[in-house]
Amino acid sequence: MEDLLSIEEAARRLGGISKWTVHGWLSKGKLKRTKVGRRTMIRESELQRVIRDGGRSAPPPRKSNPRLCDSSSGRIALRPKKGDRL
Repeated sequence: MEDLLSIEEAARRLGGISKWTVHGWLSKGKLKRTKVGRRTMIRESELQRVIRDGGRSAPPPRKSNPRLCDSSSGRIALRPKKGDRL
C-alpha cells in the first residue's frame, strides 16, 4: 500500500515550504488530495510527480478570439477594429 503524507510532512519533503503553499497548490489543482475521513492526505506518488514536473501544473486551455482574425485575409489583426471588445 502506498504511503500517505500529511500536509505538514508533504511541505517538509518539498524542501520545507509553508503548509499554506501546499494548501494553495491543492486549491489550484497542482497537487491532488486524498481524503481519509476528515483529513486531507497526499499520496507519495503525487508528491513525486510534482517533484519530477518541477512544481508545474498543466497550462489552462487557450481560448481563441475570433475577433482578432481578419476573415477576409485569414491573417491575425495586430490592432482590433474600432468597437471590438477584447
